[in-house]
Amino acid sequence: MEKIIVYVDDAAFARQHVAHLVAPAMGADGGARHWILVTCAPRMTHRISKWVSHSARENWRAKWFAKTVSEVTPVLCRPGDQITSSLAKGPLAELTRQLRSTHGAVPVIDARRPKVGVDLEPVAPDVPAAGHSGWALPGAVVGMGALLVLANELAE
Repeated sequence: MEKIIVYVDDAAFARQHVAHLVAPAMGADGGARHWILVTCAPRMTHRISKWVSHSARENWRAKWFAKTVSEVTPVLCRPGDQITSSLAKGPLAELTRQLRSTHGAVPVIDARRPKVGVDLEPVAPDVPAAGHSGWALPGAVVGMGALLVLANELAE
């Protein structure tokens, strides 16, 4: 049984991204797969503890995890496939190392939604981030460019 690790932080983006990667390969060997689905919950600011208790944050993460897994599972699963899901806690590269030591040298798919101007934490040294083109512009640079274009238009 082929095993594949998939990192997800946004169900809608992951469904689209994984469907593009998995669809051509699904008919190739016809064998069952064991999907190791790792969900990465959105970060909460350190100031949120002022308003929300630890148990409420953990409850929210559990609900988010269940919803994300239920939305991504139909895209991955075919009859005979298995899914093992977990919620990531800690550095992703370390988690990938642990999963690879447990399951062997398995491929890793990074299906996390890219964010403009933010470099995603790498899941493994050999895995590029999803949608990462190498071109990231800080918001200040983009804003300054827009301001210059606007000033040029008003000057004419």
